[in-house]
Amino acid sequence: MKITSYIMTGACIAALTLLVPVSASAQGTTTKASPSPSPATADASATTTTTTKAATTARAIPLRGTASAVDKSAKTFTVAGKTSSRVFKATDTTTVTKAGAAATFADLAENDYVTGSYWKREDGTLELKSLKIGGKTDAEKASSESKKAKKKSKKDEAAAEDEEATEE
Repeated sequence: MKITSYIMTGACIAALTLLVPVSASAQGTTTKASPSPSPATADASATTTTTTKAATTARAIPLRGTASAVDKSAKTFTVAGKTSSRVFKATDTTTVTKAGAAATFADLAENDYVTGSYWKREDGTLELKSLKIGGKTDAEKASSESKKAKKKSKKDEAAAEDEEATEE
């Protein structure tokens, strides 16, 4: 009797587990028929959906290059690429650093190496999220070198162990 109840309970739990994902995916695909909205309402709802979707899926894009054509009054600079150049605009929310410390856009000069991230806005402008002026600091270089040395030593140890295993 107990075994039968355990089997029945297990079967019910398994059935529920299998049905929950199926019903959840079915809810996303089912749509209700609704009366067609007026053209003004349709345009407004389409714009809202597009804006919301773009705002939630937007991620910052990495930036690397040499700054040229720096305009400090407009807070813009250009980074030349292989085929084209891009103009980036700093805003009040842009975080600017130089040599690991906080800085301002006024610290940027032509031919400075820059890294950071930016967002591409709907109007086509490239708005900076963060801007790092100059290359790696000495501390970052030392950290990078130590990481490379550790990786190399681990590879050498693994190769030595493989050699010993093949000799045996």
